Amino acid sequence: MRIDSAALNFPDLLSIAGTYPIKSTPPFIPGVEGAGEVLACGPGVTRLRAGDRVCWQDNAVKGSFAEDVTLPETGLARIPDGVTSDIAAAVPTAYGTACFALTDRARLAAGETLVVHGASGGVGLACVQLGKLLGARVIATGSDDAKLAVVGQLGADAVVNVRTEPVRERILELTGGRGADVFCDPVGGELFDISLRAIAPLGRILVIGFTSGVFPVARANILLIKAASVIGANYGHFLATQTVQARVQVERMLGWIAAGRFSPQIHRRFPFAQCVAALEALAARQIVGKCVIATQEVQGPPRLSAAGDVPSAANGGPELPGRCTEERGHAPCRKP
Repeated sequence: MRIDSAALNFPDLLSIAGTYPIKSTPPFIPGVEGAGEVLACGPGVTRLRAGDRVCWQDNAVKGSFAEDVTLPETGLARIPDGVTSDIAAAVPTAYGTACFALTDRARLAAGETLVVHGASGGVGLACVQLGKLLGARVIATGSDDAKLAVVGQLGADAVVNVRTEPVRERILELTGGRGADVFCDPVGGELFDISLRAIAPLGRILVIGFTSGVFPVARANILLIKAASVIGANYGHFLATQTVQARVQVERMLGWIAAGRFSPQIHRRFPFAQCVAALEALAARQIVGKCVIATQEVQGPPRLSAAGDVPSAANGGPELPGRCTEERGHAPCRKP
């Protein structure tokens, strides 16, 4: 495939740092998610042909921070007319995870109350949008009022700032003292403990990740009293073992986007030469929703910092572990 857009995800940072569960031995090209056009097909390919527009998530091969990539046909989702490559590239990972978590694991029902922690991130915002689409009442939490305002505009019924408000009390207040039916938790740590104390009878907590860096422990007495469940939502396992079903879900969501039912939030589009700056923005938690790299825009030197851009390590900003930079004597983040 020719890659037109590659979307950034937290696992990309982990892969570069060498801490992602599916290891890649350097040198390798990061990027698990992208969209583009089929250029050629190998023997045995029957579902796709040259010229088809597709998007994908591939945790094993990665390779999407490049101008082209070769991937198995099975996981490639067709992009319908009217959906841009930037939008399509933002769907497989965040929205695939959200769909799997809410429908396959939590069985979220219309009329239930859904709390989404870390709601301004890629997976969090996807859970907000899909939760509304499934008929739930959505409460979004986060730590930045400006970001939460965007989340509210994109569908959350209520927002709670975890830094300035008592989260458990606010959730109970917003649910008439009953608690929430489903919690989507990509954060872990203290927010998991709060969820356990603000859960409704027969409620479910979806464990999606641990961006806080803290692995919480569930208190069994609360689970027993509330008849509540803590459910792992390992989308990577689902993607690897039920690839066709995962692809069908992505294609269904692309159809919803084409029909105007929702649209991913693209925070910013970076040219390929600013790949490092895009990763720095993600690491600094400056992104609301998703950002994408235009992998065919390869001209010009890297511009890592300027007015309105995120800071780089060169001017005192955050530095990614093991990042590839020209000043370290490595090639820039693009296909050789």
